[in-house]
Amino acid sequence: MNHQLFEHDPATKTEAERKEVAPLLKLALEIGPLLVFFFANARGESLIASFPVLGSIGEPIFLATALFMVATIVALAISWALTKTLPMMPLVSGIIVVVFGALTLWLHNDTFIKMKPTIVNCLFGFVLLGGLLFGKSLLGYVFDSAFRLDAEGWRKLTLRWGIFFLLLAVLNEVVWRMFSTDTWVSFKVWGVMPITVIFTLSQLPLIQKHTIPEDK
Repeated sequence: MNHQLFEHDPATKTEAERKEVAPLLKLALEIGPLLVFFFANARGESLIASFPVLGSIGEPIFLATALFMVATIVALAISWALTKTLPMMPLVSGIIVVVFGALTLWLHNDTFIKMKPTIVNCLFGFVLLGGLLFGKSLLGYVFDSAFRLDAEGWRKLTLRWGIFFLLLAVLNEVVWRMFSTDTWVSFKVWGVMPITVIFTLSQLPLIQKHTIPEDK
């Protein structure tokens, strides 16, 4: 039995191939690792006191980084087990989490994990905007199972998300360079998510305008 490792091109997917994780579980898989990261950083000293072996990892931010890496891998494994495919954006983000997390722990320098969101958001932003230069609305790989839009709708939505990702990259750079580590962690968990939700909701009029009616 053969399985597609990565997501299919959305234009070629059949209804049977549009396997979708339950919304609440999908949300848990996406934000779960971030919550683990926040909790481990906030309660790192208590965790180390309760489990002294964790002290060998270092300060709470390094413990949080290690657990963040593990939680990210577990989330991807669960996603694979449920759908037999790996979603592109979480996969790319996960790879960068592991690479930059490993650098953070190896060099004992939290700069690498702090720069991870900048790298990820720049990558997504440039890929989406670069795809438009070649006439490809790559955002369909992310939202094709949720929306059916016409070509103009995908183009406009891809452009907006590309710019949004670049703005998130700039915002991350400002926060981690100008504020404390604890403030950056809180912003990463409790700031980026609400901003993203608000931005997503602001795109609903565009989505409604360009939605292709379902066939009867």
